[in-house]
Amino acid sequence: MSRRKLTSEEITLWHQVVEHTERLHPGSHSTPPALPLPKPKPTKQPEPRSENLLEAFELGSRAKPKAARHDLKPSPAKALSAQSVQMDEKAFRRMKRGKLRPEGKLDLHGMRVDSAHPALTRFILSAQASGKRLVLVVTGKGKDRDEPGPIPVPRGVLRHHVPQWLALPPLAQAVLQVSQSHISHGGSGAYYVYLRRNR
Repeated sequence: MSRRKLTSEEITLWHQVVEHTERLHPGSHSTPPALPLPKPKPTKQPEPRSENLLEAFELGSRAKPKAARHDLKPSPAKALSAQSVQMDEKAFRRMKRGKLRPEGKLDLHGMRVDSAHPALTRFILSAQASGKRLVLVVTGKGKDRDEPGPIPVPRGVLRHHVPQWLALPPLAQAVLQVSQSHISHGGSGAYYVYLRRNR
């Protein structure tokens, strides 16, 4: 929309209005108000050279951290190896190398927890009563679980339960040392149980 020009009558009328007007606050604007400062112009940062980018780059610096694994309890082998040696040190080393021959063996393969626990209790107490010192308890390594889920399921239920059962009464008074067996006697699927002397 273009602005129209004022007529001569309108210009005269305007000059008359200006002559007869009075200021509302005569002393307030003796000096013209200061104009606002102009906004500072943003300065452009010089773009880094490609050589600087290569120097600053670090392998894996932008990688996301791995999610923490939730191991609720250590594997039986780790838990047993953390225990102190209660039996004769020399005999323990020979036992770990598979040089000591077990005097008895209990195979818990295929058993359920409710039948394996009483069988283990009977076997250990009768072995101690007959004067045996080293027995082998075979649990098996367990099967991989096909069902992934939010609650971790330990592989080999009996493999995890047997060391706990051996550490609780009535078996705790009979057992001196529990250790994972040598590969020749079953490896991680079996345990050496070294018994106390029967008194």
